[in-house]
Amino acid sequence: MNHTSGNTQRGVSLAARAGYTAKGIVYVLIGGLSAMAAFGLGGQRGGASEAVTHMASKTLGTTLMVVLSIGLLSYTAWRIIQAVLDSEDKGNGLKGILVRTGFVISGLTYATVAWRCINLLMQSASSSSSTSQRTAMVMQHPGGLIAIGVLGIIVALVGLRQFQRAIKRSYRKSWHTEKMPEHQLRIADAIARWGLSARGVVFLIIGGFLCLSALHTDPSQAKGLGGALTTVAQQPFGPWLLLAVALGLIAYGGYCFVNARYRTTSA
Repeated sequence: MNHTSGNTQRGVSLAARAGYTAKGIVYVLIGGLSAMAAFGLGGQRGGASEAVTHMASKTLGTTLMVVLSIGLLSYTAWRIIQAVLDSEDKGNGLKGILVRTGFVISGLTYATVAWRCINLLMQSASSSSSTSQRTAMVMQHPGGLIAIGVLGIIVALVGLRQFQRAIKRSYRKSWHTEKMPEHQLRIADAIARWGLSARGVVFLIIGGFLCLSALHTDPSQAKGLGGALTTVAQQPFGPWLLLAVALGLIAYGGYCFVNARYRTTSA
């Protein structure tokens, strides 16, 4: 593991905290809009890009887009720093390389949301492509079906990993728990476990749809976060299930805020 010091370390910490704050805002928006949609109170069932697009036209929308753009780009930088400097000592073995690659993918995912915010600031009329459209593009290339199937398995495994982290409370390893009063830690635990479980549900659904898409050679079966939330809403007691997941996504946003305050950010 490589270490930095002084101003560089402070910059890394600032980027991480700004990034987690922005990510938390995005999840609160997604969860809040989905909760409203559950009972026909407006809102929508969509992913990060849809959430920021919805909010861009609201009061202070421009300010929000600026804040999110900066924060999400900071998050991307933080994730890449994690991967390159191996700040969490994941190592160079197969598992470590996979985890560090996941850091990069996570960062780049939110970079696309940041780019969406920038487009909205520039009043770009271009719309982001859907999950099924992106899947169709990949399927057109040699080995595309296998790539989509593997991606689906990876996403589903990430979903299972969220449940494992919630059950074992392994996220605590990255927190400065000594700085948290006992009652505050209990609240943070409840928020983290609910949020991670809700995120696990949607990742499992998304991964399952990607696998079905590859199996049936049908890109229309691939769905993103919005499609996963719609699937939840279509189940028996759908509005209540959607509300539970939506509140869980809001809780995940709260978990990101806890990370912004208490997470270890050394590089």
